[in-house]
Amino acid sequence: MKAAIVVEAGKAPIYGDFKEPVPANGEVLVTVSAAALSNVVKSRASGTHYSSQSSSQSSSSGQLPFVVGIDGVGHLEDGRRVYFVLPKAPFGSMSERTAVRLSQCVSLPDDLDDVTAAAIANPGMSSWAALKERAKLTAGETVLVNGATGTAGRLAVQIAKHMGARKVVATGRNVEALRALSTLGADVTIPLGDGGDAFEDALKEQFGGDGIDVVLDYLWGQSAERIIVAGAKAGKDAVPIRFVHIGSVSAPNISLPSAALRSSAITLMGSGIGSIPKDSLVKSIDELMQATVSGGFEIATKSFPLSEVEHAWAAANSRLRTVFQMR
Repeated sequence: MKAAIVVEAGKAPIYGDFKEPVPANGEVLVTVSAAALSNVVKSRASGTHYSSQSSSQSSSSGQLPFVVGIDGVGHLEDGRRVYFVLPKAPFGSMSERTAVRLSQCVSLPDDLDDVTAAAIANPGMSSWAALKERAKLTAGETVLVNGATGTAGRLAVQIAKHMGARKVVATGRNVEALRALSTLGADVTIPLGDGGDAFEDALKEQFGGDGIDVVLDYLWGQSAERIIVAGAKAGKDAVPIRFVHIGSVSAPNISLPSAALRSSAITLMGSGIGSIPKDSLVKSIDELMQATVSGGFEIATKSFPLSEVEHAWAAANSRLRTVFQMR
């Protein structure tokens, strides 16, 4: 069968032939129709993602060659159209067929097309699971999305409003893209600028005014530091602020003053593979898929045939979700 295959550690995948998957007990064969390219897929393919060290993906075990992709859309042998996640190594989602546990498949609503379903699952789940499973968002609370101009951040703004957030504050570096978020539900936008005092002052105004209950952080680095410090300085005494770290686009580490935690009710937590049970992640994806059309969630996509994976892999960017179609 045709697939996107990593044949050398640290190298981008190539388009070629790979052995057919044989489902084991509890697994099903999926004929894949679409699979999306995300930062997680890229970093797991290179072995640099944190989950690569504990994942069933072959990139974590050093087994080469392997098929890339952690999720996708396809049909089971009984005809059901499903979204699936975490195929059995060395098989990935970017192939004509793959094997996956039935419990890791979600039936799709008829009005949700393959490309949109494949594109929205990973970035949409990142905020859906963070808000529901980690932050335990309740209707009427205020959410700050740090890094709201990328694909996942744009969805986070929409999903927070869909879940009942009274107010959504969005931060980002691209001022034009940030301004456009007002049509998707952002009530306040704050440019990152250089991440310095002006950024922190704008944050203090929000923490000190109506307050911020939940922070969804896709950036980490300096902006995350400033948000935590601003919350500690301007947030109301003993009023919890749930800071949920999701991605590290800006930097892998931060420098955090210990006083920021002692002097505030900030709770730091992460959201991702390992911090949320697998069945809860699958449930979050199921809920997301059911809500996508009725919720009017918007995601920009660009489709390619799988045969163009080598070109499209290098050209992918955070503003458009690249989706590979098998046929």
